[in-house]
Amino acid sequence: QVQLVESGGGLVQAGGSLRLSCAASGRTLSNYAMGWFRQAPGKEREFVAGIRRSGTTDYADSVKGRFTISRDNAKNTVYLQMNSLKPEDTAVYSCAAKSTAWSSLPRVIDEYDYWGQGTQVTVSS
Repeated sequence: QVQLVESGGGLVQAGGSLRLSCAASGRTLSNYAMGWFRQAPGKEREFVAGIRRSGTTDYADSVKGRFTISRDNAKNTVYLQMNSLKPEDTAVYSCAAKSTAWSSLPRVIDEYDYWGQGTQVTVSS
């Protein structure tokens, strides 16, 4: 079992920055691909960013160049640095863990094994 707890959300003005953290307990995250997803009211949950066990990353087109995902295996934590935030980034952000091959990275949360409760990010215009 892996327990994931997100933190770092909040209210920020457009153009501002936030760093989300996803702390894991129960298993070491180095054995998992990790993804960040978000869901805005009335919208489908969508893939935001992911990092493979190899350390390579993928991003949704809407956040490329603004968001950066990283992992600190020693701290068993994954981060999402969000810069140049826009009102359309407002959503509940959740992290997810998938036990998978070295170079695999699912983009659908249903393919993940574990996910957290989420943290609210609100960007005001």
